Order: sequence, then C-alpha cells, then structure tokens
Amino acid sequence: MDTFAFLLQGLATAFEPMMLLYALIGVTLGTAVGVLPGIGPALTVALLLPVTYGLDAAGSLIMFAGIYYGGMYGGSTTSILLNTPGESASVITALEGNKMARAGRGGPALATAAIGSFVAGLIATLMLAFLAPHVVKLALVFGPREYFALMVLAFVTVSAAFGESALRGLVSLFIGLALAMVGIDQLTGQTRLAFGVPQLLDGIEVTTLAVAMFALGEALFVAAQGPDGGPGILAIKGRVRMTVQDWARSWKAWLRGTAIGFPIGSMPAGGADIASFLSYAAERNLTKHPEEFGKGAIEGVAGPEAANNAAAAGTLVPLLTLGLPTTATAAIMLAGFQQFGLQPGPLLFASAPQLVWGLIASLLVANVMLLVLNLPLIRFWILLLRIPQPWLYGGILVFATLGTLGVNPSPVELAMLVIFGTMGYLMRLFNYPIAPVVVGLILGPMAEQQLRRALSISQGDWTTLVQSPIAAVLLLLAAVALIVPMILRARGRGDALSQIGAAED
Repeated sequence: MDTFAFLLQGLATAFEPMMLLYALIGVTLGTAVGVLPGIGPALTVALLLPVTYGLDAAGSLIMFAGIYYGGMYGGSTTSILLNTPGESASVITALEGNKMARAGRGGPALATAAIGSFVAGLIATLMLAFLAPHVVKLALVFGPREYFALMVLAFVTVSAAFGESALRGLVSLFIGLALAMVGIDQLTGQTRLAFGVPQLLDGIEVTTLAVAMFALGEALFVAAQGPDGGPGILAIKGRVRMTVQDWARSWKAWLRGTAIGFPIGSMPAGGADIASFLSYAAERNLTKHPEEFGKGAIEGVAGPEAANNAAAAGTLVPLLTLGLPTTATAAIMLAGFQQFGLQPGPLLFASAPQLVWGLIASLLVANVMLLVLNLPLIRFWILLLRIPQPWLYGGILVFATLGTLGVNPSPVELAMLVIFGTMGYLMRLFNYPIAPVVVGLILGPMAEQQLRRALSISQGDWTTLVQSPIAAVLLLLAAVALIVPMILRARGRGDALSQIGAAED
C-alpha cells in the first residue's frame, strides 16, 4: 500500500507542467540521438550535464531519464533502416530488422520495435517501483565493509562488462581511481596529486571528464576515420502498422523480452546488450517459424527491443537503491545526482522521496510520450539521418566546450577538457573502454572512505572485510566475475587455435 501511495505522489509530481516539459525534452532528444548512428544516450546525457547545472534537480533528472529511455527507442530506427545501430543495445535488432526492411516490411519492423519498447518500459517501470523499496530495506543493514565489498563488485563487473578483455577494463578503472585521488584528502586534509594547481584542490570535475571522454573523444575518433558515405537509407514501403499475424507473433516476444531484460538490467554485470542477445537466443529457440530467422523474423525484432528497454528500467534499480551504476549512461546519471548534492542509495528514498518517486513516475509518462513520438513521426526521425557527419560532430565539439566553460570558466578546465578528450580518443583507438574511467572517478572516493571507516572500526585488521557474511559473498562474487570471463575467453581462444590447426592439417 505504501508503494501505491508513493507512486501516486510521484505521478502528481510528474504531471506538473514543468516536469512534463522536461520529460518531453528528454524523450525527444533521446529519440533524436538514438536515431543518429554512433551517438548514444551516454554521450547526450554527458553533454547536457553542464547545461542543466542551474536547473531544478528533479526536472534535470527526469530529463536525463527521458533521454535514457528515448535513446533505447531511437536506436532501433537505424538498426532497421540502415543496418547501423544507433547504440550498442540495438545491435541485435539489425539482424532481423534490416532483413525485414529489405523485404519491404520496414513499417511492421519499426512498429513492433516501438510498441514492444512501450510495453516493456511500462511493465519494467512498475516492477522498478515495487522492487526498489525492498532493495532499500536490504541496503539499510549495510555497514562500511559491506558497502566497500559492493563497490568492489561494481568495479569488477563494470570493467569486465565494458572491456574486450578484463585486463583492459581494469586498466581503464585504475585510471579513473587515480584521477579520483586528485585533490584534498577528505579525512586528513592533505593535498594529493594537485601539482601546485589551485583549481585541482577540489578534485577533477566529473562533468568535465564525462563530456571530454564521451563527446570530445568520440568526435576525434570519428574525424580520424575519414569521410565515409555509409549505407543507404531504406525507404519505408506502406504504412507503419502491423497485421493481425504480426501482433499474434509479437506479443509473447514482448513479454518474454521484458521477463529477460529487467532482471538482467538489475544485475551488477547486466545491461541492455546482454539482455537483447539472450532475448534473441530465446526467440530463436522458441519460434514456430525457424526458417525465417536470419531472413527477417518479426520475433527477432520484438523480443530484443523489449528486452533492452526493460533492461534500461532494471539498470535504475541498483542506481537508485545502492548508488551503483551498471552502464555508461547510469554512470553519467550518477554524476547528475551528485551535481545537485544528492547521493543515490537507501537514504535518498528517505531524504528526497518526492524526487525519487517523481523520477520513477515520470518514466511511465515518458513511455506514453515515446509511443506517440515514434509511430506517427518516424519519417521525421529518418530525416535526421541525412545530417552531414562533419556538421553533427562539429556541433558536438562546440556544444561540449561552451557547456563546460559555462559551468567553470577557467583555462585549467579547458585544458583538462582537451587532455581528457585526447585520452578518450586514444583509449578508443586502442580498444580500452571509457565507462570504467568515469565509474572509477565517481565511486573511487566513496570506496576509499568506506574502506578507511571499516579499517578504523577494526583498528587496522584487514580480515574484517571478510568477517561479514554479506561482504564475504560480495567479494566472492567479484572474484568470480573477474576470473570466469578470463577462463571462458582463454578456452574460446584455445578452441579457435585448435580449429585453425586442424584446418591447416
């Protein structure tokens, strides 16, 4: 009953005129950005961080959540019509969606993607509302050592999830942890790694790092690739609607995708990418039309699109209840909370319930807005695909620079923007993931604080970190999340080498 009451209060906040405007701006920007190839919701939220510095906290966070959902919606358009996913979670949609478009069924493919996203987003948001309070009750029993173990698990899983190898992911993480040490030590008051620069005494701004790594780094990387015409846009033949048979084949896939996506998104090592692949595999195994897979099966679009939107809502469970980001966009949203002096976690539900429940309720509103925006305006979104790439990324560079200088007009801040942007480009060039750097900068100080508190309570006894059953289990899970992928990758490489050797013989 309490959840219903809180949700109704949240809906009252979400239906305020200004909140509706923020949600509309968010879903519109998110859809537009999701449509554009190579520009994901993480980059857009990073760009908007400095712009929203002087805005209302609730409105800004609602806008960010709208961008997140909108990016998941919009990414299906380029997957289906261009065979070029707008963001990574829509990669799997291209397998069947583009085949449908080439067969003249681009309209039904776009329709099942949009409606599936709506159904999954609606159900998953309700699951978020009813599950979050229970996770908060569990989190309230956590002490310093449990929180430290939880952050270690987040560090390991984020590094393993975003890197092609665990080693590269950990290298990126330690870069972020090193940057987190810059500034004044909160416990001793001593200066660390500031090198005599007064502007570094307060530490490195998460906003500056996020904008530089995601926006500038991506723009430089794309510019370095040279001009590329890319694939042509497939025309939509007929109306964007589904037949009775399409509905009959899609609705079960939507529900299965939701059931797979939400729990996967809620896990520390989860994410929309994994959920969409698992959903596609499930649909391929359960379909009554196996001959259509690989040639344009509508279930192969409906399931994964529902899964990646359900996973987007699931990602907000650890973010809001524990303060742990499991995706790049969630990491940037965490920086958005901190920008307004808010720390996601169990205490946030007690200290700012109107904001939290307003944010959750606004996701329900955003889902309706997205359905209205996507189906009737699909031909308008396709026009965005015709923006010349130099104009697009040139605008991103200008917007990123002006936004960062607007928050902190300092030559040092501009120099850091350039340095981190170059670092982001080099990391992309050598296939090092970006998200662990941002996560390390955000969670590093918190992990250090909890570790030092735990050791202070135990008078320096390191065994206290495993004396708690919860902390011991979390650290064990972290070890498993680090070691198992290494074993699987090594075994996969060994199998590949043995097959090559057999072929040569």
